Amino acid sequence: MKNYRYFIMGMIVFMTVINYVDRGAISYAQKDIIDAYGFDSVAWGAVLGYFGYGYMFGALFGGALADRKGPKYVWILAGLIWSVFEIATAFAGEIGMLLFGGSALAGFAVFRILFGLAEGPTYSTVNRTNANWAAPKERGFAVAVGLLGTPLGAMLTAPVAVGLLSITSWRMMFIILGVIGMIWVVIWSKVFQNLPEDHPKVSKEELDIIRSKSDLLSNEKMVAANDPNLKWYHFFKNPTLIFNTIGYFGFMYVNFLLLTWTPKYLQDVFHFKLSSLWYLGMIPWIGACFTVLIGGKISDALRRKTGNLWIARSGLAVVSLFLTAVCFLLIPTADSIVGVMTLMAIGNAFNFLPNSVYWSVIIDTAPTRAGTFGGITHFFTNIATIVAPTLTGYLVAIYGYTSMFIAAVVAVVIGMVAMIFVKPGQSTPVTVEKHLTQKG
Repeated sequence: MKNYRYFIMGMIVFMTVINYVDRGAISYAQKDIIDAYGFDSVAWGAVLGYFGYGYMFGALFGGALADRKGPKYVWILAGLIWSVFEIATAFAGEIGMLLFGGSALAGFAVFRILFGLAEGPTYSTVNRTNANWAAPKERGFAVAVGLLGTPLGAMLTAPVAVGLLSITSWRMMFIILGVIGMIWVVIWSKVFQNLPEDHPKVSKEELDIIRSKSDLLSNEKMVAANDPNLKWYHFFKNPTLIFNTIGYFGFMYVNFLLLTWTPKYLQDVFHFKLSSLWYLGMIPWIGACFTVLIGGKISDALRRKTGNLWIARSGLAVVSLFLTAVCFLLIPTADSIVGVMTLMAIGNAFNFLPNSVYWSVIIDTAPTRAGTFGGITHFFTNIATIVAPTLTGYLVAIYGYTSMFIAAVVAVVIGMVAMIFVKPGQSTPVTVEKHLTQKG
């Protein structure tokens, strides 16, 4: 295959689609689950938020494990485990009532946390994979392709979940989705290697492209053997990585808010039935499927045209997040479902435009620690996967659905301001000292 790395990127998209459908399907089963166990809005917000507790720690340790053991090991391990817990979710309520003092909520808490723990390594492992397989000149687009599975998976969650729920039970839905995940793991184990150098289907010509240094910018770095002087805690000594994490939090808040609360919002406010959600649930994600790729292309083009990574990464994020905030601020003023869905779709499209930026900044800055630093970044940004659904449950119960969108605007504005201070490629202090010593 002439460009085998593109096939690998495509397989990553397929995996992330499975990943997102698995985590989002529960939102479409909410009526059946709430009716079965009597959850109120606060309890349901907690059920949706439990996932984030495990996801945070899975991201943290999964990224470091991908650096240490290689991404293939983590892919296979995580994929198998999250598929098992996806299946187990079908019985979470009964297990909770049997083992945890008659509490179905406790059962969902345990299984959603463990499911999140297994899914957590996904994106930090994607980042390590891209650091290994993508040429520097295409990092933005390569990361964007890997991230395409996020909006695509979120968009397909609606028809897949509603389709399965219409022909079978909500329990069988979880079982079917878990089996699909296991099938992907088997295929992936056959077609992927940690490095393109180790894969027989990667030609010498393609490898020369991946490892070419001819067009590196002065502050860009190539992937190499892990630098023993660059420790995990140097992440916290680098303002660029810290502010990048805050910026990514704003993105993640909006992303998970829409993924978890859109179905219930449409049913409560506009009184749609489940049969209508298969297409309405897709609308907020359609534009994002395109802008996540366009953003990667724009970022690479700005890098090539300007030679300035701040413009290519941070500048793109600042403008995009500003436009996202404007759209979500206007949603409460819309008085029709057409207006609401249009603003939601446009706002989410702008939110996804710089999605590749947050991960590209990590690779630009520390490619040899792309997994570890990506995991730390994801750990903190995934606080949003807890805060967004849980806080929304409280806000909706007290203030109504308008407050849900106002909270999203606040999170996005904080992220936008943080991205102003992100300087991609800026090394940690230890790396600078080492470089100066070598020069001396």
